[in-house]
Amino acid sequence: MTMISIAERRKHILEGIRNNGFVKVAELAEELNVTQATIRKDLRFLEEKNLLYRAHGSAMPTMAPAAPTPVKEVSFETKKAAHTDLKQRIAARAIQFVEENDTIIIGPGSTMTFFAERIQPKGHLNVVTSSVTISSTLGANPDITIRQLGGVLHGSSLSVHGKTAIRALNNILCSKLFFGVDGFDLEYGFTCSTVQEAELLHHMIQSASQAIVLADSSKAGQRGFGRICAIKDVDILITDAGLPEKIRRNIEAQGVNVILV
Repeated sequence: MTMISIAERRKHILEGIRNNGFVKVAELAEELNVTQATIRKDLRFLEEKNLLYRAHGSAMPTMAPAAPTPVKEVSFETKKAAHTDLKQRIAARAIQFVEENDTIIIGPGSTMTFFAERIQPKGHLNVVTSSVTISSTLGANPDITIRQLGGVLHGSSLSVHGKTAIRALNNILCSKLFFGVDGFDLEYGFTCSTVQEAELLHHMIQSASQAIVLADSSKAGQRGFGRICAIKDVDILITDAGLPEKIRRNIEAQGVNVILV
């Protein structure tokens, strides 16, 4: 492409986002025959005008702060009864990431309980969890060693949280963390209904080499009170085909492997 004006370049960027759902800095620089630094400067300008959202070497459409739906805290049994088929399919796909003689962390939640119910260890499996439900589900299996985190029991999630649980994670390093969320959106990332649980899950991410989110597509566009992490901070999102295509592409543009079941 021959040299074009700044206005034309920025128009090209916005058209790319509108047509594809996202653009990548390196590809734009090559297409427009300019440096990546120039593209990043354009993206900063357009972001300041609230015309796009920059993320990890790419840019995507903005989302108005009011767009995500707030999540209300509900009981564990109510959560478990919702979208059961989708949660079972997501759990079945996630099981494929549990390897022989693995050491994993399992977060709390209804989808994670379905996940735990499906675990059949290859060799010996070490599990760290904050959920008393998951500990109860797996505890009778002689091929599984459970490390139950201690702390304050949160009744609606049947899991613990607090400084005691966080301190216990300081000396732990596991291959993978599997966790559920109450909502996710491109601007705010992955969230849950309480700040305490979000803080614990954030520390769990730091104690695992790989972070895997299990969340059905109804969670897209939902926003909980507690922010766990940004989209780019996880490695894999396992969800269902109900996830809108544009959202999927935007998440993948941030380096996340999105698996649809």
